[in-house]
Amino acid sequence: MKRTVIGREAERGSAGVKMMIVLMGIILAANAGYNYVPVAYNAKAMKDDMDTAVLQGMALPGKVNPIDNVKERIQKAMVVNKVPQGATLDVKQAGNAMNARVTYSEPVNLLPFGMYRYNYTFDYTSTPTGFLLKQ
Repeated sequence: MKRTVIGREAERGSAGVKMMIVLMGIILAANAGYNYVPVAYNAKAMKDDMDTAVLQGMALPGKVNPIDNVKERIQKAMVVNKVPQGATLDVKQAGNAMNARVTYSEPVNLLPFGMYRYNYTFDYTSTPTGFLLKQ
């Protein structure tokens, strides 16, 4: 026996709308990741390159100026890691150690069409650790 369903209009047709909402959420999250991940990856690579440059600059033998050497290495790393033009680089010698600091800010579009722009701020000071500092 078939019974006719009467008066249940609210239960019909909602699956398509729910699927569209879920797909929009997935697309927005994928777009945010697509734009944010390269910026975060370049920042992490820049941190690693700074640590390497400071450590190698302290280990240089001879009459090479370690501050100039570290600046040159970090400036090359800034080009490779696509650091914006307005970045500041500061290299100082503190006693027998050396510190290098790079700061910059880069806008990242998290939502499409520039509806929401996140300002990624990079501020890192590289200080050497390990056997080179032991007396």
